[in-house]
Amino acid sequence: MKVSVVTLGCRVNQSESSVLEGTLEDNGVTLVDINDNPDICIVNTCSVTQKSDSTSRYMVRKAARTGAHIIVTGCFSELNKAEIRNIRGDIRVVDNRDKALIAGLVVGSNPRPVYIRQGHSRPLLKVQDGCNFHCSYCTVPLARGRSRSVALEEVLERVNALSERGGKEVVLTGIHLGTYGMDLPTPLTINDLLKAILEQTSIYRVRLSSIEIGEIDDELIDILKDGRVCRSLHIPLQSGSDRVLTLMRRNYSSSTYRRKIDSVIKKLGDIALGTDVIAGFPGEGIREFGETFDFITASPFTYLHVFPFSPRPGTDACAMPLKPSASETKRRVDELMSLGFEKKNKYMRSQLNKVHEIVLEEYRRDGTACGTSSNYLKIEVRVPYFAKGSVETVRSVSIKNDILEGVRVTNP
Repeated sequence: MKVSVVTLGCRVNQSESSVLEGTLEDNGVTLVDINDNPDICIVNTCSVTQKSDSTSRYMVRKAARTGAHIIVTGCFSELNKAEIRNIRGDIRVVDNRDKALIAGLVVGSNPRPVYIRQGHSRPLLKVQDGCNFHCSYCTVPLARGRSRSVALEEVLERVNALSERGGKEVVLTGIHLGTYGMDLPTPLTINDLLKAILEQTSIYRVRLSSIEIGEIDDELIDILKDGRVCRSLHIPLQSGSDRVLTLMRRNYSSSTYRRKIDSVIKKLGDIALGTDVIAGFPGEGIREFGETFDFITASPFTYLHVFPFSPRPGTDACAMPLKPSASETKRRVDELMSLGFEKKNKYMRSQLNKVHEIVLEEYRRDGTACGTSSNYLKIEVRVPYFAKGSVETVRSVSIKNDILEGVRVTNP
């Protein structure tokens, strides 16, 4: 049987699809591209923006044209079931909560999930799903439901399985990762999870995919000092304007955010700090955008993910007045992206002539390989052989486009 799995959107979707693909392969299924005449197409959709909706819709229609049996899941189909079924009447829509059942629908049994696939250098491990917050622009709580955590014992089992197969890094991911454990019979925190992984597994290093500013405390900062925890944090900001943050229903102020990241930098030095920011939110005037731009300029971010505001049906922000024009929003996005480029370049320059351990991910025909450092930098290095997922010690020597070039260090 030939199956195509098309994955759109966030790291949680990617993690879920990876489990599905591994389970299918383990049960004799051949994974193919959507263009290679699959018997079954599975489309894991996304609905975080209008563009995500459009891409999801396009991929479902493309799958329908193959003539294959189609299974659609993910946030777009969760929120638009009728539209999906109108594309082709026999499409099967599977709710987000039932994604784990898809492999069984394909192979006709109840297969054991494969959480760690061979060949993934830095696998994404979902430990939490859903969100209890209700930011005014976000449909995720509608599509994913309330926060739910994977039991600690199961997480440890999966991390140990990765380590036993030679895996070096695991990326913990979730819709609202920082709320991990709060819903468990014996409540835990993300700090408890990290400490348990460090104490009860031999994984070489562990990375947090994203965490909210209010979930970073002194204990987490101390945990980040451990050499096995990657020296990078992705902390969504969304806006540097307190007025816009209130309209977004974010539960912090710009001053609270600034104090916390200043504390992180003071205690952890040159840790990489990334963030998300939305441009063109309703009510964001020239002054509010200027506040955001100035806030980011003065903050120690090493990279930015910039998004234009995208009105999502069913959210409060969709009906809010005072939306900037499309051209003005684009101008703001472009300004922020340029600022993000400058900040990333500055951070890369600060990392020149330093020694990094990178997990190799990609081999190139010219004899070089590219990997990711603990502080989330891509570094290219010439290697005598390539073993995907292995660790190389390198010294960064130059910048090439948006990555560092390094040389191997045999005696670090």
